[in-house]
Amino acid sequence: MAKVNIKIEGIPFQVEEGLTILEAAKLCGFEIPSLCAFNHGECSRGSCRVCLVEATGARGLVASCVYPIAEGMEITISSPKAAAARRTSVELLLSNHNKNCQQCDKNGKCELLHVARITGARDDMYVGAQTAVTVDKLTPSIYRDTSKCVLCGRCIERCKNAHGLGILGFEKRGFNTIVAPAENRSFANSPCILCGQCVSVCPTGALMEVSEIDKVDEAMKAGKYVVVQTAPAVRAALGEEFDMPIGTLVTGKMVSALKRLGFKKVFDTNFGADLTIMEEANELLARIKNGGVLPMITSCSPGWVNYAEYNYGDLLPHLSSCKSPHEMFGAILKSYYCEKNGIDPKDMFVVSIMPCTAKKYEKTREALSVNGLPDVDAVLTTRELGKLIKRSGIDFRKLPDSEFDNDIVGDYTGAGVIFGASGGVMEAALRTAIFALTGKESDPVELKEVRGLEGIKEATYNIGGKEINVAVAHGMKNAKVLLDEIREGKSKYQFIEIMGCPGGCVSGGGQPYVKPCFLPNEDVDILDTYRGKRAAALYKEDEMRPLRASHKNPQIIELYKDYLGEPNSHKAHELLHTTYKAREGFND
Repeated sequence: MAKVNIKIEGIPFQVEEGLTILEAAKLCGFEIPSLCAFNHGECSRGSCRVCLVEATGARGLVASCVYPIAEGMEITISSPKAAAARRTSVELLLSNHNKNCQQCDKNGKCELLHVARITGARDDMYVGAQTAVTVDKLTPSIYRDTSKCVLCGRCIERCKNAHGLGILGFEKRGFNTIVAPAENRSFANSPCILCGQCVSVCPTGALMEVSEIDKVDEAMKAGKYVVVQTAPAVRAALGEEFDMPIGTLVTGKMVSALKRLGFKKVFDTNFGADLTIMEEANELLARIKNGGVLPMITSCSPGWVNYAEYNYGDLLPHLSSCKSPHEMFGAILKSYYCEKNGIDPKDMFVVSIMPCTAKKYEKTREALSVNGLPDVDAVLTTRELGKLIKRSGIDFRKLPDSEFDNDIVGDYTGAGVIFGASGGVMEAALRTAIFALTGKESDPVELKEVRGLEGIKEATYNIGGKEINVAVAHGMKNAKVLLDEIREGKSKYQFIEIMGCPGGCVSGGGQPYVKPCFLPNEDVDILDTYRGKRAAALYKEDEMRPLRASHKNPQIIELYKDYLGEPNSHKAHELLHTTYKAREGFND
């Protein structure tokens, strides 16, 4: 790409043409205050005016996030005029902002407060009427508080870019403008898939997950038998809550922390992932052999399931009937595990630590219960677990490594670990499907064709003389391409993995915030960098496991022998499978 010569603060630089002033300045070692660059440049509306600078050839100050560089341009960031204008912009934002910082869940990770510090913004410089407030707490997953919204539009753009959806938009006009679903409806009354990607990019506390920490506290106080399970993606990101580098694998420390928090048992959802593979791989093979509905599509991601029910009700028969791993594990804990240990299932309280806000909604689905008891009672995000640990005075970085509990259940293979990365479910299922069809283990065990961060990946495997065409998609914008092919009768695949969040669970809506302003030593300018680092941590643990295929998990083998019979048996369907329902509209 061609280069252009510019000057920033009188210093000459040569940078690629096509960049904005903000992008070029960052590459040259300057930080211009901004509320969009911290989102990896995903939204550059220039509406907040926090990044104003002087530039030759421009009339007055310009928003550096949208203004392109040009040959010979001279840029001034530090002039009194630019500095004063940036400070005023932030002060105006603060004038219409609910400044209850002490009670705000975003305290410590608020980008508005960050730019206020940088610009030297003064409190209450502009006092007057404030925009009417909407507080939406009707879903189990996400709440919205417009008193903290700065109208940056990042949530709007993330919903469009990740999913091709427009759940959020600017409502009303002028001073009364807010960000909301259509007609200022609740998320509960809109076709929102509750993935939490909007929460991930919100610079303030305007969008947050609905916390269930109090629910867990109450269960412990009531003397319930409270057990916890952790999703694979959590161990690849939890360390970031304690200033550890992105992609640090903290499995052992996480287990130690959970045991110190007082949970009766600390299990790994990877056991549930191994169980899911046994059911899902055998369901796939049965469909192929018996002329069932193909392609079969994975059902682990509740955001994806929500999207399918809202937008592709006619394709629901393509979804695997398998529950997601943490729901399967919850069902086994409240049946098999309780029976073996003499525990009344009504006394057991199952907590899932998940990277996902949609899991909070998922646990409320009526079909995800057995004998009137929900499979899972509470879902905490990775961020909520970080809060719990800090609240309890635990020095996470100094914790020793501990092992998960695995009495009767809880042991896991490398196949279960990689569920957290895009392509992981596909690879894990194929490792077992290859064995089921050929009687031989996958060689090599890694099926790297389905790995990576491309929006859509595809591969063909010759398994026992049968050609199996597979595809992997993450983010509903990519999934739509594959779903439309199915709807049009043009799909060539037998098996498709779909994950709701871009990159898979490693970048779920409940994971730690990835904002360069709070991670000064991290290279996170490129959107996929942090996803790749977290995924690499999971693949590393996969390599470390002595067993790497779900069908080799000895506790899974014993579970079928002693309790379930065989994959897709009547008992297995009662406990481990679910149903879906098309949602043609939503509540008014």
